[in-house]
Amino acid sequence: MYYATQYHSPIGLLTLACKDEKLAGLWVEGQKHHGAGMTNELVFKDDPLVFGATKLWLDRYFGGLAPEPEELALTFQGSDFRRGVWSILCKIPYGSVITYGEIAKRMAASLGKAHMASQAVGAAVGRNPISIIVPCHRVVGASGNLTGYAGGLARKLSLLKLEGVDTSHYSHQIDSNMEACGF
Repeated sequence: MYYATQYHSPIGLLTLACKDEKLAGLWVEGQKHHGAGMTNELVFKDDPLVFGATKLWLDRYFGGLAPEPEELALTFQGSDFRRGVWSILCKIPYGSVITYGEIAKRMAASLGKAHMASQAVGAAVGRNPISIIVPCHRVVGASGNLTGYAGGLARKLSLLKLEGVDTSHYSHQIDSNMEACGF
């Protein structure tokens, strides 16, 4: 059974999900793939200890600190390939960005392959079930362009700004009709 709770963040309402005292999901309201991979209905319950630890982690993160993903007990529902990509995401340093191509190179090396398609990596990144903590927002396109984010590009930009990433070359990429989240 999966339990869920909510957290009010500067980028919107977040839903957290856990199974067996491990965080299994974190989605921003309206995010693509919200709740994907949860085999059972989410039961709202605030008392699992992992939720308290996760909310403290998020308080620190949104307070401008740099907590690490490994500070929390996480569990991933997904293929070996996806879990491999998500493991690489967990190693992207706070305030840094990496390209899909670089992740593809790392995945290829870990699998003993000569190369791997960036598109396959992009699909796995897009299905990251634990947003923010598993920092898929730190992944950019090959030319350094701000690219897709299941929670929306405005939120991705806001998270990068929070982390101190120079986003001046990304701002023009946000559609003027999107409401940017601010910190």
